[in-house]
Amino acid sequence: MGGRAVVVGGGIGGLAAAIGLRAAGWEVTVLERAAGLPDSGTGLGIWPGAMRALDALGVGDEVRRRGRRQPGGSIRRPDGSRIATIDVDRLERRHGETVHLVTRPVLLAVLAGALPGPALRLATPVTDPGPLLDAYDLVVGADGINSVVRAAMHGGRYPLRYAGAVAWRGVVDLDLSEGGETWGRGRKFGLTPAGPGRTNWYAAVRLPEGHPAPPDDRAELRRLFGDWHHPVPRVLDALTPAGILRHEIRDLTPLPSYVAGRTALLGDAAHAMTPDLGQGACQALVDAVALADCVREAGDLAAALRAYDRRRRRPTQRIAAGARWAGRLSGVRRLLPARDALLRLALAAGPPA
Repeated sequence: MGGRAVVVGGGIGGLAAAIGLRAAGWEVTVLERAAGLPDSGTGLGIWPGAMRALDALGVGDEVRRRGRRQPGGSIRRPDGSRIATIDVDRLERRHGETVHLVTRPVLLAVLAGALPGPALRLATPVTDPGPLLDAYDLVVGADGINSVVRAAMHGGRYPLRYAGAVAWRGVVDLDLSEGGETWGRGRKFGLTPAGPGRTNWYAAVRLPEGHPAPPDDRAELRRLFGDWHHPVPRVLDALTPAGILRHEIRDLTPLPSYVAGRTALLGDAAHAMTPDLGQGACQALVDAVALADCVREAGDLAAALRAYDRRRRRPTQRIAAGARWAGRLSGVRRLLPARDALLRLALAAGPPA
């Protein structure tokens, strides 16, 4: 089975889907609204399942070469005492693969490099996906949390939901050997080494929806986290106003289907989740490979899309629910010993691989 496919969105999931569909014999065009690939961005943790997806697309070794193995880390209290340890060696023993850190621009460049130049059309926004069905046999919605393809498929019946927290994030010019998170009362601060001399940071605070933005984000972050353990104050001192992003955290109401007719959703368009498990990019990669596999294996497109929905909807919605639960757990303000015990149990069970 082959045909003409269009992928709306040239992010991680969209580019991966294009590679997989081309390998399955389809002619693929990717429509991306941005004028170019980004040259800056935060780092991503690519978990074993997503690394296997990259291997299936033929780019896993290049991602390993251009990324780095994630070091271990800890989850601590604001005074620096340890709640739990993140054991990446155990993950490797269990799954034969570890977590690899790679920046978003590098991952996008690797994926784009696996496509012929004409396949990716930059500066081509899509506001109405309807006409695409007249020109293509398959439409793939990989256009993110505010997906127009999802809106065309489901309307406003399954809206985005406020997850109860506001987040700040960015990258600083610091070289830290170990990452991890610190959990306080209703707030947390996280660090991930991004490469030589660069460290990702993020912070989240439980706040009501629509809470006014502070006049000075740096001052607010220092007020909230300035007396926490080393190296949090050092990271705060390295912040620049232009390097701070602030947003309310939202996820997607679970959809009853990721497919309709000749259209399929993947990544954030299908299951936008909170960042608490670090699985957004990973699940988009797994989605893309699953879609290509189903198209390759099925006798007709309708059967392929039904198989894709069966394969991916329930697992991704379970992970999204787990991420929402983890965000709520990290943001509790009372019964902290019980919270810490639940966290240790969750880590012992293991994250989604």
